[in-house]
Amino acid sequence: MLSLPEHKNEKGGSLRFVDFKNVPFEPKRFFWVQGVPAGHRRGGHGHYKDRQQLFCIKGEILVNLYSNKDLTSYTLKAGDSCFMDNLVWSEQTYLTGDDILLVLCSDQFDKDDYFYDKQEAHNEGILYSS
Repeated sequence: MLSLPEHKNEKGGSLRFVDFKNVPFEPKRFFWVQGVPAGHRRGGHGHYKDRQQLFCIKGEILVNLYSNKDLTSYTLKAGDSCFMDNLVWSEQTYLTGDDILLVLCSDQFDKDDYFYDKQEAHNEGILYSS
């Protein structure tokens, strides 16, 4: 997990930034998710090639990553980030209802890069049994 340092200003407010040398790929696109009610889940898929860095911009988000080795869970708060490798199935639970998740992606969007069925991916040997 990567935490972005917070730089406060005497005039008010704060600044957090991403130094791309800390991201394990060259980002090709990004998107963000907001407006998800508290307790609701998003994600529910993985990627064959795409790798992602997930940043909590606001709120608190539980990220579950199912790989071929194990399940790893992170509770991201504002300024926290985690890496999602390819061949990992992910699900995010938005905990406050006022959460914002920003995602940097290693590849351009490709609908054929997605896999959705966690059990099928496990049966094919892609994922760990949960």
